[in-house]
Amino acid sequence: MQAQLVLLPGDGIGPEVAAEARKVLAAVAALYGHQFAFEEKIMGGIAIDELGDPLPDGTLAACREADAVLLGAVGGPKWDDPTAKTRPEAGLLTLRSELGLFANLRPVKANRNLLGASPLRSDLVDGVDILFFRELTGGIYFGPSGVSDDGREAYSTMVYSVEEIERIVRLAAEAARGRSGRLTSVDKANVLEVSRLWRRVAARVMQEEFPDVAYDVVLADAMAMHLLARPRDFDVVVTGNMFGDLLTDEASMLPGSLGLLPSASLGDPGPGLYEPIHGSAPDIAGKGIANPLAMILATAMALRHSLNLAAEAAAVESAVDAVLDDGLRTVDIAAGRPHVTTGVMGDAVAAALA
Repeated sequence: MQAQLVLLPGDGIGPEVAAEARKVLAAVAALYGHQFAFEEKIMGGIAIDELGDPLPDGTLAACREADAVLLGAVGGPKWDDPTAKTRPEAGLLTLRSELGLFANLRPVKANRNLLGASPLRSDLVDGVDILFFRELTGGIYFGPSGVSDDGREAYSTMVYSVEEIERIVRLAAEAARGRSGRLTSVDKANVLEVSRLWRRVAARVMQEEFPDVAYDVVLADAMAMHLLARPRDFDVVVTGNMFGDLLTDEASMLPGSLGLLPSASLGDPGPGLYEPIHGSAPDIAGKGIANPLAMILATAMALRHSLNLAAEAAAVESAVDAVLDDGLRTVDIAAGRPHVTTGVMGDAVAAALA
């Protein structure tokens, strides 16, 4: 097949891990006879520096025309001035909104070779395989917000519509139906009216459309505790924007490193956006020690969800498992043992595909 892929290397370690993702995708194309056309565009802090805009018009236009978009990372202390008119992260929020990317998928899966890297006991982490669905374009991050004239008060409003809740719950339920048939919805209905709407709508969708899927509801604060005490009890989890942001960051530590976890943001129609969940890590940028596996696994999600290449996606995931089975480690997962560079890890995954 032919596919147009836009690469947004971004800031910090973003360009380093994006280069390894491109390397692996080129290996996939060669092995399976596909033609992937790559187009690199600037976004984030580098785009602010060069063009004064974290999401230039040319970048957005290219993303609209792509089959999939791959993002390295954006942001860093250089652009953290609170008085600045715009910040790198604003470009990411705008891109999600403009592409209609309402569903953020974050798989959290423990690798048996890396159980010792988790801050939790191995017996708690072994077997963890959770797929989070975070609603991405509604909620408190997109509701009305502002500051009073005297600067003494500020507000941010959490708003959800019935339609926004229905579409994310349906996606999560479909995924649960294809896995173990279990879905957990997370809200704060004991205190928030918007969560009460979420709970009513989610319950109706599940009862009317997915009666074959086991369904339960957990309060957000309780879920934060359960993820540490009994993470294996959860399969597919769906929640709103803010709760999803916090809970997936917490869950990301179960496997032991942010460098292992990918993320997909999907809409309908249009291209998906694929990225590692880690940040730009400017403290290690340029040192060649960043872990590229999350970015590489994000390419597997792009192959599966945007390009409909399930076999190729599984091959990339198996290649990652193979290099970890062989003992290769970047510094973040080496636990003091010998480690390899970003480039060597990417080379090893690409070679494992052959």
